[in-house]
Amino acid sequence: MKKAKELAFKKCGGLLPVIAQDASTGEVLMLAYMNQEAWEKTLETGKAHYWSRSRQKLWLKGETSGHVQVVKDAYLDCDLDTILLKVEQIGGAACHTGHRSCFFNKVEGEELKETGELVFDPKEVYKK
Repeated sequence: MKKAKELAFKKCGGLLPVIAQDASTGEVLMLAYMNQEAWEKTLETGKAHYWSRSRQKLWLKGETSGHVQVVKDAYLDCDLDTILLKVEQIGGAACHTGHRSCFFNKVEGEELKETGELVFDPKEVYKK
């Protein structure tokens, strides 16, 4: 039997894509990346940890906003190089813009229409 820590990080340059999906509704909340440390921390704590490519550091999802993701189930694809997390999204928003899901821009022809639910004001939460 394969072990949950035996993912294909080396094959993918150290980072694997992670899809976070609402465990209750099936809504896709976000796509992020994990390195080995983030994966192990997620397994250890039951809360989603990711690797921030922009900040080049490990981060607990919701460490600033309080909108953490409690992992209910984790799945790996057939090549062990993509992760699907089924999560309980605490606080109602997964996106740093304040939207419930990061996928709130709907393509309509050549335009983008904002369709998602705004849960919080990012200026208030992040004090920027």
